[in-house]
This record gives sequence, C-alpha cells and structure tokens, in this order.
Amino acid sequence: MPRPLGELEDAVMTRVWKWNRPVTVREVLEDLQQERSIAYTTVMTVLDNLHQKGWVRREAEGRAYRYEAVSTRAAYAAALMNEAWSQSDNPAAALVAFFGMMSEEQRHALRDAVRIAQGPESPGPAPPPASDTARTNPGSAPEGDGR
Repeated sequence: MPRPLGELEDAVMTRVWKWNRPVTVREVLEDLQQERSIAYTTVMTVLDNLHQKGWVRREAEGRAYRYEAVSTRAAYAAALMNEAWSQSDNPAAALVAFFGMMSEEQRHALRDAVRIAQGPESPGPAPPPASDTARTNPGSAPEGDGR
C-alpha cells in the first residue's frame, strides 16, 4: 500500500504523470527550476527513491535513465483513499464525513463514478428522484390529488 508522496516526490511525479512518457532527470529538473531552485542530484535522488518504492520504472539510455510512471495519478489517489478508509474503525462514518466535505461538483463526480463502477443495471423500476417526496415518503401526497 502506498504511503503519501512527500512534497518533492509529488512535484516530480506530477510531471511524470502529466507528460505521460519516459522522462529524464534533466527534463524534470528544468521544469522544476521554473518554480524553485533545485540541484540535479536532488532530482536524481528523488527519481531513484521513487524507483525503489515502485512508483516509476526506468530504462538505461547511455549513462542516464529514462523514468516512466508505473500507474496513473488517479490510481495513486484511489489507493490513498482506500488506505485511509480501511484504517478507520468505522468505515461508514468515515465515508459520511468524507462525503460531507465534498463540493456539489465532487458529489456529482462520485455519483457518476458509482454508476460506472456498478456497470449496466438490470432492467427494473428506477428509484424515485430525491425530490419526489410523495413516493419516498408514503402518506405525504401532494395537495389536491384526492388521496
């Protein structure tokens, strides 16, 4: 199970994930230097550490290496969420608290993700929309319908 990446590891992996191709230490260094002062050997050490941890694979190219991500950023984020959730003594409460922190846009993305993960549903009655209180709350029929 992955542990969260440190700040510099994340900065390096962000580039590797964004570029989505094998990269050299020099390429990562030059991009990082646009934001901060950093040494070649520091970037080389970080990429070597990421290789040792299994985040990147590398192939020799002359006297240097080209590094490539082993998985996607989405897979990394999912693994971190799964690890955090599985560490809870009350996973349901942890999920409720997590959902409560989400923006409306994030909740929509979550609903879409659940639909995708569940796959095609078998034919049958669709659940009532959340705003249909008459169906979800029997006995609370709309006014004027004669019940």
